Amino acid sequence: MRVVYTGGEGEITEKKSHFIATVKPVQSEEEAVAFINETKKKYWDARHNCSAFVIGERQELTRCSDDGEPAQTAGRPMLDVLLREKITDVAVVVTRYFGGVLLGTGGLVRAYQAATQAGLAASRLIEKCKGQQLLVHTDYNGLGKLQYLFGQKHTVILDTAYEADVTMIILVPAEQKEILPKEIIELTNGSAGLEWGKTCVYALIDKEVVFF
Repeated sequence: MRVVYTGGEGEITEKKSHFIATVKPVQSEEEAVAFINETKKKYWDARHNCSAFVIGERQELTRCSDDGEPAQTAGRPMLDVLLREKITDVAVVVTRYFGGVLLGTGGLVRAYQAATQAGLAASRLIEKCKGQQLLVHTDYNGLGKLQYLFGQKHTVILDTAYEADVTMIILVPAEQKEILPKEIIELTNGSAGLEWGKTCVYALIDKEVVFF
């Protein structure tokens, strides 16, 4: 899942109208609605506070509002940006201070989409991944081979315990759950012991693993 880790605020100006896009991560419709209402209060003197939000692993819950702009010229174009970028669990409010020049239907669509993109650009986006921890028990002869394999596959090593043998805890992405254990067994000629741990949702942020 592609989500917003930290929200941001982006601005554009189009024919004297000023657009402010405020982006925030949300987990529920109630949270999204509260954020939209809060932003409307903040920018109470603006002509429009249009909004869109997407929630759910498969982007299954979507809502949008034109807030007084001509139908389909604000909220829906904003929502289309979020869907196209495959972002979920996010809400966006684009505030418009009218500059006295009409933009026309096409101009409004382009302006609200550009503002939404500016808001996303000012935010931090991350990829949430599903995975499972795997405990790998090996002797010291197999350690170097496994370290090389994990380096090649960019496998995250969460912990390593050096005792009579070596125990490594690695993070296996869901898409590697079938193939990686087989590669470990092959590489160590069947001598490595494998024990599945807990499943998790995680992201790599600044090369550090963050669990959700």
